[in-house]
Amino acid sequence: MRSVRVLICSILLTCSFAAGPATAEPPPLPGTPEFLPGLQQWIDQVLPSPITPAADPATELAALHAAVLPTPVGDPMFDHWPVDLAESAPGELIETRDVTAVAAPLTLVPIRSATLLKFRTADAHGKPSFATATLLVPATDWTGDGDRPVLVNNLPIDALGVKCTPGYTLAHGLSTQSSMTEFLPPTTQLAVLRGYAVLVPDHQGPRMAYAEPYVAGHAVLDAIRAVRGLDAPAYDASRFAITGYSGGAIATHGAAKLLGSYAPELAEVIVGAALGGVPADFEILARSMNANLASGIFMAATLAIGRERPEILAAMNNLGRWVATSFMKDQCVNVFAVPGVLHLPIDVGANIADPLRSELATSIYEVTRMGGMRSATPLYIYNGEQEFWIPAEGARNLYTEQCALGANAVYRGVPGEHIIGAVTGYPEAMHWLDERLLGFAARSEC
Repeated sequence: MRSVRVLICSILLTCSFAAGPATAEPPPLPGTPEFLPGLQQWIDQVLPSPITPAADPATELAALHAAVLPTPVGDPMFDHWPVDLAESAPGELIETRDVTAVAAPLTLVPIRSATLLKFRTADAHGKPSFATATLLVPATDWTGDGDRPVLVNNLPIDALGVKCTPGYTLAHGLSTQSSMTEFLPPTTQLAVLRGYAVLVPDHQGPRMAYAEPYVAGHAVLDAIRAVRGLDAPAYDASRFAITGYSGGAIATHGAAKLLGSYAPELAEVIVGAALGGVPADFEILARSMNANLASGIFMAATLAIGRERPEILAAMNNLGRWVATSFMKDQCVNVFAVPGVLHLPIDVGANIADPLRSELATSIYEVTRMGGMRSATPLYIYNGEQEFWIPAEGARNLYTEQCALGANAVYRGVPGEHIIGAVTGYPEAMHWLDERLLGFAARSEC
């Protein structure tokens, strides 16, 4: 645990604030039962909060919540909250922008148009919010049966800042915050070459609630509604299929389970959903991603869910507050994953004992698992059998649950861990989606 002390000391040296009381007792020694709770208390004694203390805890929490939200990027399409959101219907278009000039070279295959959509959606609690998505239309006419099909490509937006989203890249161009997952695997490109339109949602919402399935599910379903509202003659009878891997699987999982209750009119429109490397159960991830190389990603996801569920923020100690309000709140995975080399447990940023087995954690596991909700569209679920950070247990449990609920589902265990599994599971998943978009019925293996 020497790295914990080094990290705390480095923060004390690089942040400009007054030191805590000189009489603060040192934390208990590593290896003792009191070590982590004692360390948490010691941190709060020597490290002042970045948020001005308030007599009313609710006021202080509100200030912390405001401070951890992503920094505006200077583009009203992504920054501005319309004042009349509550008067709009879910999926109703707010604004559109032609981004073809920027997006066409980045798509790498010929497209006719790229349109950035801003539309009304709902946050994790069902309150009015907005989201953005980009619709890419192939340069060639659709010559198949019916209207042009649409593939909804939920990219793994593992990020805390708006500039890390595919929508921002497609509107503003490549930057150091663009992700290679926007190009590899080449799902968008292959779909365009097949003549399908491609819809790429920024499914984390304006608060960049990475890993929050309700926010993501609402955003995906409302993006589909927005496309149908944008050009009803072109897409009114289109088949839509949804795909996502890893972080994108969280969005696909959320959309599939919310479809029947949140957007029942789309149940006949959405013909299937493929999800791989599935983070369907955060209780499993709390065991597999904490205090190891994945801990930076796990902590970032915890913070991001806290942007929608502030009770998580209330469980942060002052070290957690400093990190959550620092430059880290706007970073992409290539930056916030780096602290994983320290193998820090999430306990060092909490103010409660054993936070991952606490009553708060149990409630978050329960709500984000979305248990008992049947997918209203056929599912193709796959996961690397040698996966260690996102174990196949979660994907298999999801398949078992959906079969028990009467859903149409298929499960494939594929060779490899997270990266290799993305490759080995990809061809069959794409073939399955292709068949759905062409109108072939899905056969359940439940």
